[in-house]
Amino acid sequence: MRAVQYREVGGSPEVVSVPDPEPGPGQVLLKVSAAGVCHSDIAVMSWTAEQLTFPLPLTLGHEAAGTVEAVGDGVRGVSIGEPVAVYGPWGCGVCVMCAQGKENYCVRADELGILPPGLGAPGAIAEYLLVDDARHLVPLGGLDPVANVPLTDAGLTPYHAIKGALGRLVPGSAAVVIGAGGLGHVAIQLLRALTPATVIALDVSEEKLELARAVGAHEVVLSDERAAERVRGLTGGAQAVFDFVGVQATAATATAVAAAEAEVVIVGIGGGVAQVGFGAIAFDASVRAPYWGSRSELIEVLELARAGVIDVHVETYSLDEAPKAYERLHAGKVNGRAVILPNG
Repeated sequence: MRAVQYREVGGSPEVVSVPDPEPGPGQVLLKVSAAGVCHSDIAVMSWTAEQLTFPLPLTLGHEAAGTVEAVGDGVRGVSIGEPVAVYGPWGCGVCVMCAQGKENYCVRADELGILPPGLGAPGAIAEYLLVDDARHLVPLGGLDPVANVPLTDAGLTPYHAIKGALGRLVPGSAAVVIGAGGLGHVAIQLLRALTPATVIALDVSEEKLELARAVGAHEVVLSDERAAERVRGLTGGAQAVFDFVGVQATAATATAVAAAEAEVVIVGIGGGVAQVGFGAIAFDASVRAPYWGSRSELIEVLELARAGVIDVHVETYSLDEAPKAYERLHAGKVNGRAVILPNG
């Protein structure tokens, strides 16, 4: 089959031919309908050889949707031809966190060498994807796989981040979204649907700010050295701040705009560090750095999509165009989410 791989440290994604995968006991083979392109992939491809925790080459793509092509011995609960989305943060399935559906926080994944597809295990930007267990499949039903495949990360991750802050987002509150790209533009929609908060979006791109307005942001602010001052002028301080960029400058902005007892959520993996301590952040504000979300939360996100609450802006590319999609993403030119159609 054909796949898009990151093959050597410092290299660029390449379209290659690799052996067709075959499902072993308990495994499910999907014919990939759509696969998302994510900034996490860019982060992985920027790591040094010492930072990589898995061998190359790596087939990219951790947002996946497809149809069941074949199953291994012992698989139950899925049917050939069934359209499904893939829950990406795989765990051991039996630890205390996995027992709650929180495989994103599996306590044994590192010990057992369990890695997500596209982030260590072979990923979805390929004609076929091998899924290690049927429990990682969520039925799509009538949802369009192309329009909704980003929800497996770009929907699930902000939903998980926002869900933990819902108690603070009461009438009269404000929520700040830093970065109105792939995850951020979904976060804006989720905040509008789930809370009465005033939503303020920050980005460095006028195009992204226009997208933020289009999906429901009440206010937009250019993310520069005066951004925190402008946000505080609008709010006096926000009760929840979601940083989907995560570089040092945005982490600093996130803590600077937080009100007393606010929740600051650093989601982006740009390497920034929030300053926390007496006088460094508003009184009694908390900072957390969540990762992905639970399987049950993915089911909830897909239900929101069925209800018409979330509309992901997608740009589609063929498998051969996948390297171009990564170039556009790296240059900040993707407006929303890039989706690859391996069999399109």
